[in-house]
Amino acid sequence: MEDNLKDSESENRESENREAEDRESTDQEEENFADLLESYGSKISDDIHTGDKIEGKIISIGEKHVYIDTGSKSDGVVDKDELKNDKDEFTYKEGDHVTLFVVSLNESEIILSRALSGAGSVSMLEDASHSRTPVEGKVASVIKGGFNVEIMGKRAFCPVSQIDIKYVEEMDEYVGRTFNFIITRFSEGGKNIVVSRRDLLEAQLKEKREQFFSQAAEGDIVKGRVTKLMPYGAFIEIAPGVEGMAHISELSWSRLETPGEAVSVDDIVNVKILKIERKKDSEIPKLSLSMKHTSSDPWDLAENTIHAGDQFTGKVVRLAPFGAFVELTPGVDGLVHLSEMSYTKRVLKAEDVVSQGEMIQVVVKSVDPEKKRISLSMKDAHGDPWTGASKKYIPGSLIDVIIEKKEKFGLFAEVELGITGLIPSSSVAKSSRASVFNSLKPGDSIGVMVEKTDEEQRRITLVPPDLKEGDDWKQFAESAKPVKSSMGDMGSILMDALKKKK
Repeated sequence: MEDNLKDSESENRESENREAEDRESTDQEEENFADLLESYGSKISDDIHTGDKIEGKIISIGEKHVYIDTGSKSDGVVDKDELKNDKDEFTYKEGDHVTLFVVSLNESEIILSRALSGAGSVSMLEDASHSRTPVEGKVASVIKGGFNVEIMGKRAFCPVSQIDIKYVEEMDEYVGRTFNFIITRFSEGGKNIVVSRRDLLEAQLKEKREQFFSQAAEGDIVKGRVTKLMPYGAFIEIAPGVEGMAHISELSWSRLETPGEAVSVDDIVNVKILKIERKKDSEIPKLSLSMKHTSSDPWDLAENTIHAGDQFTGKVVRLAPFGAFVELTPGVDGLVHLSEMSYTKRVLKAEDVVSQGEMIQVVVKSVDPEKKRISLSMKDAHGDPWTGASKKYIPGSLIDVIIEKKEKFGLFAEVELGITGLIPSSSVAKSSRASVFNSLKPGDSIGVMVEKTDEEQRRITLVPPDLKEGDDWKQFAESAKPVKSSMGDMGSILMDALKKKK
């Protein structure tokens, strides 16, 4: 009996010891957890403060708010509208990283924003000036040299050169508007505050430029806005803070005299990035752009659409010492050599016949697609006046001509437009009216007789009408109709000549 009692007491003591150990272990675990929690909370509060700059990852996107992983026990929250771009578009997605500032914090969440705003203490503004934290301000009025800006209940000054990146023409356009600023000077306990919006905009542009160039590559085709025209080309903005130049030769496949023939300022155009040139002395790479290379080369189609013998109405796009370039289709032009400009006169300068911008008729003589050359003719488009001349101007026929030029060996006379004949001096000397012919001046009209016509050699010989010999002369004179000229009645001249023959 005594043995059983001892065993029972022993078991009770062991049970009580085990319960005490369990209670002690539980108390230690609760104490350790509380210590850890307190330590963690203390660490968060020590690491994150109002005005801090936070770079976090978007973990959730709601209807009005965006939640950010701040790396602490509390997530950050920012108004969705604050993350919209200049076009009022929200372009972020979960997983993207954003840079924001802590405007307030409590145990449950951290309020984030692109800038500090609302009423604040002088110390907050001073801290913002040291940390270059953006602060929200409203432009109150225009003053000499800049603007009065209300920031967190305080008055600040923004120089006109610091309100924007672009040149400010109308200062009143900024009054009443709210922007984010950087405090560039804080002194006299907040009585002297100078702010800059330009510094903030440049920082934002730098970030956007870096993002663009991290993805851009030569050969990419992008949209851009024409910002400025120069005699040598057009400047085109293809991303915020990213501008390139398209040379005038890259604006169109057609020949241009000025960039304004192809584009205007503020036009939205497609361009191809030809070259990204990174220079050591500049953080902004130089971009060469092309508009014409966003479409196919029109010369690729020329071989199938332009053939020898085709007629076109083309535009004179350029004059050269040896001829004129004529555009047949956009981007495809050919050359009219001086020798192909006229059948009717000798052309020494292209500008004597055509002018730049003029629309003219041409005939294609030959096409060389590989060398991108097309030979054109103006005179073939109007027809050769010598065609059929031998049948029209039969030897012995009487015609009126206009004197063009006097030479020692004779007189050049226009038979018709494009046909010039020669009255040899030797023939004039034999004429009974030699004095009349010798007194002629350019522009005078005179009756002559055709002696010989050589259509192949493009030559026609003319003589005074009284040099006709033989029995046929009398019959010819009687049948010839009187022709009026500046030298008198042709019939009278013939009758005088017949009398002298008798």
